[in-house]
Amino acid sequence: MLQIGQLIDGKYKILNKVGQGGMSVVYLAMNEKANKQWAIKEVRKDGVKDFEVVKQGLVVETDMLKRLSHPSLPSIIDVIEDENTFLIVMDYIEGNPLSKVLEEYGAQPQENVIEWAKQLCDVLGYLHTRQPAIIYRDMKPGNVMLKPDGNVTLIDFGTAREFKEKNLADTTCLGTVGYAAPEQFGGMGQTDGRTDIYCLGATLYHLVTGMNPCEPPYEIKPIRSINPMLSSGLERIILKCTQRNPEDRYQSCAELMYALEHYEEIDDIYRRKQVRKLAAFVTTSILTVACGVTSVWGYVSAEKKKSENYYEILKMAESTDDYYEAILTDPTQKEAYVMLNDFLTEDFILTSEEGQQLKQLQIGLDRKNHNGFSETVDVLSEFRANNENDYIDVCYTFGESFLFSYDVNVDLDRYTNAASWFEAAKKKYPLAEVYCDMAECLEAINQYGNAKVKQREKMYEQYKVLWSQIQDLEQKTDKSDSIDSKIQVWNEINNMINHNVSQFVDITDSDQMKALLTKIDEQAEKVDKSVVEEDIKNLRSSIAETIKKIHSAEEQNQ
Repeated sequence: MLQIGQLIDGKYKILNKVGQGGMSVVYLAMNEKANKQWAIKEVRKDGVKDFEVVKQGLVVETDMLKRLSHPSLPSIIDVIEDENTFLIVMDYIEGNPLSKVLEEYGAQPQENVIEWAKQLCDVLGYLHTRQPAIIYRDMKPGNVMLKPDGNVTLIDFGTAREFKEKNLADTTCLGTVGYAAPEQFGGMGQTDGRTDIYCLGATLYHLVTGMNPCEPPYEIKPIRSINPMLSSGLERIILKCTQRNPEDRYQSCAELMYALEHYEEIDDIYRRKQVRKLAAFVTTSILTVACGVTSVWGYVSAEKKKSENYYEILKMAESTDDYYEAILTDPTQKEAYVMLNDFLTEDFILTSEEGQQLKQLQIGLDRKNHNGFSETVDVLSEFRANNENDYIDVCYTFGESFLFSYDVNVDLDRYTNAASWFEAAKKKYPLAEVYCDMAECLEAINQYGNAKVKQREKMYEQYKVLWSQIQDLEQKTDKSDSIDSKIQVWNEINNMINHNVSQFVDITDSDQMKALLTKIDEQAEKVDKSVVEEDIKNLRSSIAETIKKIHSAEEQNQ
């Protein structure tokens, strides 16, 4: 590593370290002759695996930046290489990355975000109009520096590339999960300018809501579902930027820039003002309308106040009771239920106590009525009556938490508790119906297993049913789009077989079990491992152990 006070190339004096990444360290340096500060990015050969490959990427990055000139881009001044290090001397950008601003202050004012969005849209438009076009591919708050004057600069071109028109698809998956567009993960076409538009939309979502798309619930929701005071015009812009299909996004930065400059005209408020202007000539209806508006205004004001209280409680929530309070404030909204579940399972374990806190929703939540007496509110019934689709989604999410995260050793306990939630989701989620059937089957097995010897035959009949349900579970998993969901179900199938190997060997062909596990193993091997590599590795290792266990059970039966 460079040392403080060290003189580089006879002219750059190292002042202090200002940042560090996975492969590099960034220092502040002074050219004392020119009396100017620079940033020096150091990559050491002994700290990087496959340094020559990394070096080639750095050369591409520096060569690319040397050809560019834009107020929102840093300039490359010098490249210095010796046998131990590769140094890039560039403009020193004073300020902080927007990721740090978010960390310290949370969601940013809408007006600031829109101004930053215009600057970022302008620089992306500049990159896209180079010959050949340059696709940045890693727009996120951590790669945007906020300078003291309020302007922003785009940094880190490690994943940028020149657009090759004849390419049908990218061969590498680069970008940051949560901000990256679907096509950045391979097999979904080549990245182009619309990819950067998606990344910018995800970045704006994080900035204006404070909700990190890299964290649960891993989705980009309408921003006004998080903060109703935000502009519906900006909400439409972000939603259009982040459409899965590139054809449904803005097709160029120029098109997006126009929308950003006219977001108020897209806003519902603007549209309502225009409608009122057109209706101004209806003077004879003013008194009638005024009477109606008075009552509506009272209702709308009350609803708005309730909504503000709801989101304010969620914003400050730090405990289960806080989420209960938000649910009681408005039982018909989805966010509090989802955030409660995320809060209880953030360590990927749902303890027995935490499970009781979720099950309390089925019993009802207590609150004081206007007379000061306690009353129990059936929040789930209100939720279902007013928002059935979201209610079903929440029930399925709770069911998954009990099935995959519940910290108990007995499968029956996991399935019984999960089924109490999956029951409401069976019509929408095919897997929920299978899980409910498996819960009934496990309960029957438990009942017959604890009964007299004459009930053993019935128990083994249920094992045949259970094996059929496991096969059904695997078949229906193919329809799932979520990699995480597939891995969870594959693990569950493997665990269920592993726990009941001796019984299954007695009632079915062992080759069928091994074939099913091998099929899952082959499917897992084909999964893009850029995000879930460790999960896939653990799954495949567990499958191998289960197959060994089947072989052992076969030998014992011979």
